[in-house]
Amino acid sequence: MTERPAPGEAPATTFSPIDGEPQLRWWRRLRIVPAREFGAGRRAVLVALFAWLPIALWALATGRLARAEGAEPLLQHYGVHVRFLLAIGLFILAEPALHRACVTLSRRFVASGAVTPELLPRFEAVNRSMRRLADASLPWVLAVGVAVAWSLADPPARGDDALSWAVGADGGIGFGGLWAAYVARPIFLALLAGWLWRIGLVALWLWRIDRLGLALVPSHPDRTGGIGFVEKLPGAFALVTFALAAVLASRWAHEAVHHGTPLVSFRMAAIAFAATWTLLLLLPLLAFARSLRRAKRAAGAAYADLVGRQGRLVHRRWIERKAVDDEEQLEPTGIGAVADAAVLYEAVTRMRSVPVGKSALLGALAPIAIPFLLLALLRIPLKDLFLKVVHILV
Repeated sequence: MTERPAPGEAPATTFSPIDGEPQLRWWRRLRIVPAREFGAGRRAVLVALFAWLPIALWALATGRLARAEGAEPLLQHYGVHVRFLLAIGLFILAEPALHRACVTLSRRFVASGAVTPELLPRFEAVNRSMRRLADASLPWVLAVGVAVAWSLADPPARGDDALSWAVGADGGIGFGGLWAAYVARPIFLALLAGWLWRIGLVALWLWRIDRLGLALVPSHPDRTGGIGFVEKLPGAFALVTFALAAVLASRWAHEAVHHGTPLVSFRMAAIAFAATWTLLLLLPLLAFARSLRRAKRAAGAAYADLVGRQGRLVHRRWIERKAVDDEEQLEPTGIGAVADAAVLYEAVTRMRSVPVGKSALLGALAPIAIPFLLLALLRIPLKDLFLKVVHILV
């Protein structure tokens, strides 16, 4: 069972875009998911099988699963299986990860001191209002509506290669193709739209937290004022990122294996997806850009003045051998105080304007790279490569 507060009992110091969502409430009313659980695994299996299994059973019953006379069998269309079985399941399995990430971030803002005791009431008010927004049904109704409307406005075409497995001898699209187009596809699109809503919701939450006036520490070694823990957020979307990249890679794999399309022809599309999706995942982190820039500018001047004052005192005390009025700034005696101040000043100058480092980029790009690297292996003669390695070793 996922550890979390019961519905309606979440502490005001935490926020989750998942807990209390309408679709989760619906599952609980059906008693498929217990009240204090997400039931992500159970829901993922049920929804994915509901979307994919009728397609597979129809293909099996009509002899189109493994072989199809005069057409491509369903098993050759990797994109159908990845989109409606794998991706839909991963969209649901990803929910607990985002829940844990946001709850952890909520607690870290308070524990790190970025949210001071004076800011705590306003921080709790932000969390309460964001929970009400996350619990609203309208965004999910719109997501389903857009998914259905999109599917109706873009009906399946007989000439579409992605549906060639479903086209009969008379040129009509069979039950499996219609199910894919008007049932499985809207489910996929609705879940994807839901994740886009969640990204926007998290971005708004962090933007409102930033406007509270966090107590940033410009000299903090994390180079982000003490809120470097937010860099873990893109990794919370890893399963969603992997699912989308896998959908693209599987479609391209079919084109490369069964139609001889060069993989290089998909390069620009792959780059465009990686860049666009990465920027989307980094969007919530950009909420802190204004405060970090402001803190860096203010601290740069203040720490520079501090180093200057201490340097002059050290010069007067140890070079000119004269008495100084402010001995406190020279404690401990010697040049250690100046050295410490110089280290702090250097830390301030290295402070980032946005909390985006290796951790954030890795969390966004690694799940994209895995399916694309597997796709690239289609053009690498693994057997020959393996034999060469064995020959060298032996």
